[in-house]
Amino acid sequence: MARVSIDVWNGRLIRALRDAKRLTQQEFAAKIGVSERMVAKWEGGGEDTVPRPVNQSALDTFLDISTEAEQDRFARSARPVAVDVTPSSADADAATEEVAVDLDRLVRHPRDGKLMARVDEGVFISGPSNDVPLWLPEFYIDVYPTTNADYARFLAATGRPAPHAWDAAAAAGDLADHPVVFVTWHDAAAYADWAGKSLPSGVQWEKAARGIRGDLYPWGSRLTPAKCNVREGGINATTPVDRYQSGVSPYEVYDLCGNTWEWCSDETTAGRYQLKGSAFTSPFARCTPSNFNDASADMYDDDTGFRCVARRADQLSTR
Repeated sequence: MARVSIDVWNGRLIRALRDAKRLTQQEFAAKIGVSERMVAKWEGGGEDTVPRPVNQSALDTFLDISTEAEQDRFARSARPVAVDVTPSSADADAATEEVAVDLDRLVRHPRDGKLMARVDEGVFISGPSNDVPLWLPEFYIDVYPTTNADYARFLAATGRPAPHAWDAAAAAGDLADHPVVFVTWHDAAAYADWAGKSLPSGVQWEKAARGIRGDLYPWGSRLTPAKCNVREGGINATTPVDRYQSGVSPYEVYDLCGNTWEWCSDETTAGRYQLKGSAFTSPFARCTPSNFNDASADMYDDDTGFRCVARRADQLSTR
């Protein structure tokens, strides 16, 4: 059958899509990046309730990725037609509502032993202007950046040369729980391959940092340099990866602002790869997760590290 499309979404069509996908309001809300209360408000308003444009786009994406069976159920129940109305601001208060996120499914990776957090499939609001809804499948991301202790195990297992300025004693002592630094993109990719993981894409990293609602930072949208290790803090060095507990993301992932820049999998131009997160050397203004940065794959510095992602839950063990 032909793919279904909607000119303008309203509460009746939203209910039809949710029913077609056989989701509860809470499940549906998590998929498109709004609160359960907002879904109830839309559906309760019927055809008189029209979401704002950014949510219209998220609904378009969610419909577009539907299976043929879901599209068929939606077409039969909604009988979609174009609705000639202008989106209202009825859901403008959504930006101030809290979203309940499932934080109880943490897993331990069987190869490198690192704790990983599940990031659910669904739409998140991305980009510096908070106007780009993107759909991502489920993935798991390291709760903490790769530490010196993690990297030491990798070196011992593989015989790979140690990074520039590597101090084995410090890596096993006071700096064991600090992020590894002086690693090139090639070093980070080699660790990921050894661990049976991969480096995150830029959009995976951004979703893990910001959650689904378009918050500017992992902790929300308040400008709070004290929640991360950036230049304003005056530490001028890396810190333990679990230090900034008040700066964790909605998925309980640490150090997604500050401490060290983190390599991503995206090749931006030949031989250059994306970096995310900023570092202790960076001003707070650089740490916004939507910001762009890249570097040569051969670059290494005292403020650059990485973390990994994994896709398949059946390759992981429960916490």
